[in-house]
Amino acid sequence: MKSQLPFLFVIFFITLTTTNLLVTSQSTRPGDNATIYKISKQLCWGCIGESLQFLYNHNLVRATKWELPLMWDFQLEKYARWWASQRKQDCKLQHSFPENDFKLGENIYWGSGSTWSASDAVSTWAGEEKYYTYATNSCEKGRVCGHYTQIVWKNTRRIGCARVVCDDGDVFMTCNYDPVGNYIGQRPY
Repeated sequence: MKSQLPFLFVIFFITLTTTNLLVTSQSTRPGDNATIYKISKQLCWGCIGESLQFLYNHNLVRATKWELPLMWDFQLEKYARWWASQRKQDCKLQHSFPENDFKLGENIYWGSGSTWSASDAVSTWAGEEKYYTYATNSCEKGRVCGHYTQIVWKNTRRIGCARVVCDDGDVFMTCNYDPVGNYIGQRPY
């Protein structure tokens, strides 16, 4: 029975994830995030498979730390899709954050070539776990682990992501998280 526990836990999270996929949580938005909900009026119905990939992989990482699964938020997806479209002409721009008056967590991924998937992005971000030390609540010197800690941040509940193939043939992906994580002095889980 013990060897089946991880499998059953994953099935539990998949069930919760699928059940929560269509939740948008519009009634509980903080006032300072109102900007993102005015950016786009249309959903990307052709992107459902990609959305599931982003959500499923995030929730697998969270399950390893016994954190609640994230819910897909179509408003956050619309913002992520808008932001990704701004980068479409040049994926490699150094400036990563648009000027804004709201607070969202964000993970960004750029890959050379057009075959990079949502799973690749989440796997790369989650791979930073090896650089994070829970006892000291810090990253290994000279390494980055904030993408990982945002994924597993205990208070984060909603996610929305987008993937675009840029004009140069490379891939740009972004995920937005609400509530934001990575507060200095706080542990992710």
